[in-house]
Amino acid sequence: MLSTAVQLAADTPAQLLPARQLMAFTLASHILLVPFGVALPFITLVMHYRGLRRDDPVALKLARRWSAVMAVQFAIGVVTGTVLSFEFGLLWPDMMGRWGDVFGLGFGVEAWAFFLEAVMIAIYLYGWRRLKPWTHFWLAVPLPLAALMGAFGIIAANSWMNTPQGFSLDAQGNPTEVDVRKAIFTPILGTEYWHFVVAMFLTAGYVVAGVYAVGWLRGRRDRYHKLGFTVPFTVAAILTPVQFFLGDSAARSVFQKQPVKFAAMEIVWKTDTHVPEYLFGRLHSDGSISGGIKIPQLDSILAGFRPDTKVTGLTSVAAADRPTATQATIVHFAFDIMATIGSVLILLALWYAWIWWRHRDLPDNRWFFRCASLAGVACLLTVECGWIATEVGRQPWIVYDHMRVSEAVTHTAAGGLWVMLGVVMAVYVAVFGSFLAVLLKMRTRWRVADEAAAGAATALAPETDTPYGPRAAAGAATAGAPSEGRSGGDH
Repeated sequence: MLSTAVQLAADTPAQLLPARQLMAFTLASHILLVPFGVALPFITLVMHYRGLRRDDPVALKLARRWSAVMAVQFAIGVVTGTVLSFEFGLLWPDMMGRWGDVFGLGFGVEAWAFFLEAVMIAIYLYGWRRLKPWTHFWLAVPLPLAALMGAFGIIAANSWMNTPQGFSLDAQGNPTEVDVRKAIFTPILGTEYWHFVVAMFLTAGYVVAGVYAVGWLRGRRDRYHKLGFTVPFTVAAILTPVQFFLGDSAARSVFQKQPVKFAAMEIVWKTDTHVPEYLFGRLHSDGSISGGIKIPQLDSILAGFRPDTKVTGLTSVAAADRPTATQATIVHFAFDIMATIGSVLILLALWYAWIWWRHRDLPDNRWFFRCASLAGVACLLTVECGWIATEVGRQPWIVYDHMRVSEAVTHTAAGGLWVMLGVVMAVYVAVFGSFLAVLLKMRTRWRVADEAAAGAATALAPETDTPYGPRAAAGAATAGAPSEGRSGGDH
């Protein structure tokens, strides 16, 4: 076993490690922004609809401010997403050169969705003070659909890498007779897409609600904070049990379509029945498992609802065709963290639902709001763990069973890639630091505006000093403030 590992390491190109580290860092950074790009438009429109339907200026103020955050996040996502797009061609040229014609349409769909989303965000921001209220709202309704379309393109490409189909191979191993429809709609696309989308909505909902939960803990018990918490948290709480079943369905799809990846997720060494479940155990290169909690037969039961369900083990394929023991342990921990957090969030959602059903109000319990304030961070961790399980579990393949990662990597010198990684890390620190600085500046501006307007007739109207769009002249803005305050209920 040790000699095999040494031989595999000797055959690995020197540039593989820095290329993988660079891709991992940029992907892990970008994925933190994706939930807000996919789900924040929908949550904002839910609040916007509530404001129009109930003539609620507080809801309209929240929707307007969230739309500003959405625009800033989209701008940062443009930067990190563009870097990833370039990296596919720069770091993995042989994959894109050989397989780009087969699965590249997914990236094309994402690019068109990105273009449409940019246009619609601009219209939505510009329309706050310039369009009729309901016209403004309905023009923004396609925005969440564009975000979902972008997610579809990326997940279609990723699901193809996990379950490639829609092509034949010639004598040289190059794809021919491409069927684009089959390449897009792969066997694992449905479960992977919906599991991903709901995860994005959960994360965005819990993160946004967490901001107002912190405010609630600090004594801000006004309707602004209550409504800002209730709407996104309700969206997330409703979807939490749904995600539990979607996650189970996704894991079952992996069991059926990628049995070796499933073996890595559950650290199953040998193919067998009555396979136990290990919670947070560590797999060693000789197949032994240390640490963790062993639950007899549970893995077979979860996989096929019966203890005698046969679960494929890692040793069912050659060592060169499966994740290493270390990689399998990483995948297993990521999967278990994701499942554990999901289970805890179900308890939080049930707590919220029970109190709301009984009292039609938020729980009056500081521990609830402490948990709610941490739920968003926990969801971001599960998103990272989900991608680790998906990508590391596929190793050593970049195109499952057709091309190894080592075969697709660039021929650029390893030293240059390490330098590039250092530069990218420095740039990303600056970019994310600027992003947080802008958000904090906006929060301070809004808080000062609210405090200055406290007790005034226009206190609940959307603020006139917005950080986006053309500004009126100073004198005109001052003179027009009352009229804009009266029109706030029309927005």
